[in-house]
Amino acid sequence: MEIIKPGRQFNFMKWRWHFIGASVSLLVLSLVSFFVPGPKLGTDFKGGTEIEVAFTKPVNAGDVRTAVEHVGFNSPEVVSVADAQNPNRFLIRVQEVTVLTEADKDILRKRMCLAPEEGSPPAGCVPSATASEIKFSPGGDKISARYDSAPDLEAIRKQLSGAGGVELRAGANNPMLTSERDHRVEIQLKSRGDQLLDGLRSQLGADKVPEAAMRVEWIGPKAGAQLRDAAIKSIAVASFFIMAYIAFRFDMRFAPGGIVALVHDVGIAVGAMIFTRREITLSTVAAILTIVGYSITDTVVVYDRIRENLGKHRNLSFAAVINLSVSEMLGRTLITSGVTSLALVAFLVWGTGALKDFAFALLVGIVVGTYSSIYVAAPITEWADRRFFGGSADQKKALTRTRAAKKAGAVV
Repeated sequence: MEIIKPGRQFNFMKWRWHFIGASVSLLVLSLVSFFVPGPKLGTDFKGGTEIEVAFTKPVNAGDVRTAVEHVGFNSPEVVSVADAQNPNRFLIRVQEVTVLTEADKDILRKRMCLAPEEGSPPAGCVPSATASEIKFSPGGDKISARYDSAPDLEAIRKQLSGAGGVELRAGANNPMLTSERDHRVEIQLKSRGDQLLDGLRSQLGADKVPEAAMRVEWIGPKAGAQLRDAAIKSIAVASFFIMAYIAFRFDMRFAPGGIVALVHDVGIAVGAMIFTRREITLSTVAAILTIVGYSITDTVVVYDRIRENLGKHRNLSFAAVINLSVSEMLGRTLITSGVTSLALVAFLVWGTGALKDFAFALLVGIVVGTYSSIYVAAPITEWADRRFFGGSADQKKALTRTRAAKKAGAVV
């Protein structure tokens, strides 16, 4: 759909270096933001325990933070969550995670009278409470044990009472027999989230703290580092295959502009997240990958029109063809991006938590992606054609195209 006729297109290429200079400045600021103030990594990447609590009575963040510190958690983060239905909703994040140490496991093995592979059970242990096999969950909040005979659940519960810093989760069915044939028992321990809620009740009062948290998540530091590395690899791999697609779909002179536009869009979007002190989480990575796909789609649309016009207007210079192509696609680009942005603004205004951060990253990415398709990808493609592919090396052909463009009223 041609929005502007060939004789009335805008002179985008005239100001290309001014806009590229602005883009370079924004990218430099984004790069600086990685060091000052630095990214604010979420629990997904740095590890820790995170719970979301809707208190039943008014509290303030300072009191909640003090209560968390008093029960033994270091450097807690307490953030008020905007919620019209519950103004007393808070997100609490601590560095500690639910992981049993080897010392804790040794204490539990002794308490549960783990029988040796050979020989008689430990002294003072009855067969119905002598475990022949014990497995600990990766999260450290669950134990699976097997017994040679029908287990005595009450005796097992007494065994584990006061086992170091380990506590059983409250409940009538804990421990619980999961297999009568194999005499398997499942024992649930208090997680860091449970301990945190108990501490809040003791400090703030049981009338203010609900029985259960709205959400409990935790991840270990090692797993967080693995997720971070995997996220970086996924973005790099996606960018590589997109560049290969552009080179195959069009030709090599279009690939540099496309990949530079991707780096431009992702860099500025992440920089905006850092400057606004929003958390970098797996949701942010999903937004970045979405930006990569959306940005390259917009760029491909412009590239496709450029390639089409190169065949239709052989008498025009490459810069004039870019001006014509961008002018023809400008209306379509602005309408598509504008409608998508309206939906994201709604999420940004009325959304909560991670949804707001996702919408913010995607909104910035779409805005800069639309801009980069015009003032980053296209000018770099013209420069690459002129610098490496001899697009204007032949002075006679260039002069002929320029004269013909002036006669046709096109902007060069």
